[in-house]
Amino acid sequence: MTKDSASTVLERVTSIDVFRGFTMFLLIGESSHLYGYFGSFEGNSIMQFLNTEFHHHEWHGLNFWDLIQPFFMFIVGVAIPFAVANRVRKGDSNKQILHHAVKRSLLLLFLGWALYCIGPGEIVFRFQDVLAQLSVTYLVAVLIRRKSFTFQLIFTLVTLLLTDLAYRFFPVDGFNQPWEAYHNLGAWMNIKIEGVEKTSVWASINAIPTIAHTVWGVLFGQLLMSDRPAKKKIQLMVMAGLAALFIGFSLDWMNITPIIKKIATSSFVFASGGWAILALCLFYWVIDVRKLFAKTSRFFIIVGMNCIAIYLFFEIGGAFLVKDLFTPFTKLMFSWNGNLSVDIATSICMWFSMWYFCYWLYKNRIFIKI
Repeated sequence: MTKDSASTVLERVTSIDVFRGFTMFLLIGESSHLYGYFGSFEGNSIMQFLNTEFHHHEWHGLNFWDLIQPFFMFIVGVAIPFAVANRVRKGDSNKQILHHAVKRSLLLLFLGWALYCIGPGEIVFRFQDVLAQLSVTYLVAVLIRRKSFTFQLIFTLVTLLLTDLAYRFFPVDGFNQPWEAYHNLGAWMNIKIEGVEKTSVWASINAIPTIAHTVWGVLFGQLLMSDRPAKKKIQLMVMAGLAALFIGFSLDWMNITPIIKKIATSSFVFASGGWAILALCLFYWVIDVRKLFAKTSRFFIIVGMNCIAIYLFFEIGGAFLVKDLFTPFTKLMFSWNGNLSVDIATSICMWFSMWYFCYWLYKNRIFIKI
């Protein structure tokens, strides 16, 4: 835990912290279970649409909620050039920066694994959790950050190609249906890693193709740090984002590789990466170029400055502790309108109380970092 000054926010491209805070704010909403009630409004097309978009796609397809993890992993990459530049400014050598990155990666891995142990009460080594995946993608991104743009781009494309080919041709008896749940290379690897007959549909080897998300983030972080005019930066982000979307959806529409988040297919990585780039472009244009929504952006910055802390808080069950505090009051005030009203009111209170926790940390200039 460190204390810092609010000027840290001003030294960065503000849209980075807003984008990260926006992503984490949505994740806090999930922990409050608010999205789970959207489907309860039968006959309401808007709520049914939100119910669909705020849940992961069952298998083949892409919902809005499937983009949240890629957004987070991408924005971590965007922040890397800025973080490294700050460390260099303070006098750190490349060796010290690398040493810090390795320690941070190991800590992310430990925390990711620890979250899996809380439920079953036993040691489980998985990489489906965002922190465990990030421990891999973050370290790789730091290791190759000093390479040329061409090297980093080709590295990610080769990684995606090799993963795609492995799903198709790696010899695994009984698991030779590359795009079928529980019958693909990812499922086989899960069984080998965890030592059980059947495990999660989410593949641990997703940590390999999603390296692209974080490395692409580094590339666009370097773009934002460059002295190019803002208009040129926006043009490059729009072109790159649209190109990634075109590749991802073309692979799916042409029945080459389907978009499946749960095994992070190459088409999914391209499509979600394209949306991440365009989202960054939008935040950059609105926040840093047009200087709009200054007060609103602070709302999300507050969450973004302690994103890991709040993520860990609700992942270890902090949301349920907060729920117990509010439920008696929401029952008293809303029980006349049925249990659904009580549940929704409780979830909203949980959501904004967790935001207030971030605000309290921010106000006291406490930034919990790894």
